[in-house]
Amino acid sequence: METAYFLDTYALIEIVKKNKNYEPYKKGNLITTKLNLMEFHYFLLRTVGKSEADVKYNRLLSLTTEISDETIKKANEFKLFHKKRKLSYIDCLGYIIARISGSKFLTGDNQFKDLQNVEFVK
Repeated sequence: METAYFLDTYALIEIVKKNKNYEPYKKGNLITTKLNLMEFHYFLLRTVGKSEADVKYNRLLSLTTEISDETIKKANEFKLFHKKRKLSYIDCLGYIIARISGSKFLTGDNQFKDLQNVEFVK
């Protein structure tokens, strides 16, 4: 069975920047959230402009998954448990969604480097 990946914002940005280490992760069973797309869209607005930002955002909408109330609660528990890492709410949601969905959390964020279920790529 093919490995599924949750694309955090770091991963989305590295893919659009054509980081060769992220090449293998461009296709397959991929998910993210609209909140990650929000961060990604903002990065694109700053770097490539509104037109391209909107196109890329719209192209990735089909990868988004819903965020349940239970997932929000679990993400907050995860954030509290790891409070010394100073993780963002969006990253905590993504990490928990990855675990719940059986996906690997794909990131290059050093805060996640040593956690289980993380595919750490720089």
